[in-house]
Amino acid sequence: MTESLTVKYLGRAEYEPTWAAMTRFTDERTPETPDQLWLVEHPPVFTQGQAGKPEHLLFPGDIPVVQTDRGGQVTYHGPGQLVAYPLLDLRRLKLGVRDLVTLIEQSLVALLADYGIDAEAKADAPGVYVNGDKIASLGLRVRRGCSFHGLALNVDMDLAPFGRINPCGYEGLAMTQMADLLTKAPAMAEVQAGLVAQLVQKLGVKQGIMPARTSARTAEH
Repeated sequence: MTESLTVKYLGRAEYEPTWAAMTRFTDERTPETPDQLWLVEHPPVFTQGQAGKPEHLLFPGDIPVVQTDRGGQVTYHGPGQLVAYPLLDLRRLKLGVRDLVTLIEQSLVALLADYGIDAEAKADAPGVYVNGDKIASLGLRVRRGCSFHGLALNVDMDLAPFGRINPCGYEGLAMTQMADLLTKAPAMAEVQAGLVAQLVQKLGVKQGIMPARTSARTAEH
């Protein structure tokens, strides 16, 4: 039996309610619960991973800081950034955590290649990079064999807030985005569709029926 992946489009949604909703989904799911992929843009927010150190928050200013339970260090989310949360039963898919990280990175590299952007992953620094600049970040959590949290791809956003932190705990790490590497910024919906196609192909699953765009509050149903 081929597993299915239901894609949920949340539009623009606040970070904390979305985090609470994916946590509920993960805690309440059963071995029969179909996997989901949530796609969202967040209003400006800094999020600290479990390994996050206060010294990497240089001057957050008026942007809120949220301490989360995902892996990794501090990062920034804002409009124009594609955030994707793969809510997967890794045991059912026969994937380890490292396998999932590699699969996500490969999906992002392939997606960017479709736009003529030559990107790569680094063995010692999770995420995806273009000429040494970071274009996509990863931060996952696995509970009861199921993944939540996920990835953030810079599409067409204000990168300035990254200057208020040491992104992912790296001092001086430069960030980039698709809009700065192309003659024309791609539409978010187009990039979302490309990411979905890559993840579905690499996970070896079929895409479930897409519901209407919904909110984080109702996304788990």
